[in-house]
Amino acid sequence: MRGRSTGPAILVGVARTPSADSPYARGTRSYTMSRIRGKDTSIEKTVRSYLFARGFRFRKNDKRYPGHPDIVLPKYRTIVFVNGCFWHMHEGCESFHMPKSNVEFWTAKLTRNRDRDRRQHEQLRQMGWRVIDVWECELRGDAREPRLERLAREIAEGTDVDDNARDDENQP
Repeated sequence: MRGRSTGPAILVGVARTPSADSPYARGTRSYTMSRIRGKDTSIEKTVRSYLFARGFRFRKNDKRYPGHPDIVLPKYRTIVFVNGCFWHMHEGCESFHMPKSNVEFWTAKLTRNRDRDRRQHEQLRQMGWRVIDVWECELRGDAREPRLERLAREIAEGTDVDDNARDDENQP
């Protein structure tokens, strides 16, 4: 099959090597960013699979609620957001680093994301929902199983761990 490419999109006639500003050739960054999913990410699937296997039943990405929560458990009046550390600006996390190029754009964008998350969480709490955040870094390596067990306990027991206390636990 001649002429077929299975790799990232490459602009024809533009042979550019990565520069000091960017590790990507022209057009590759855009292609890479376009592949980032907004829902049904691997970390969301991990959390949903764990909860389902333990008998929890839920709705996913329910558009009736602010923020279109990743997991809605009506029986427990609980909403779970599974957040990527970069996109949701997980403060104090080793996985979050502000990009070094186009800093003004990324600072504004990621700050808007974080502020929107806080606003939506508050709206959900005012509606009577308990809101739990699960961070991408909490689902890596040896930390995964204890975090998922704690999530199941928080849901089943109705415990409402304060967001700040939860964030403090993740400090390196």
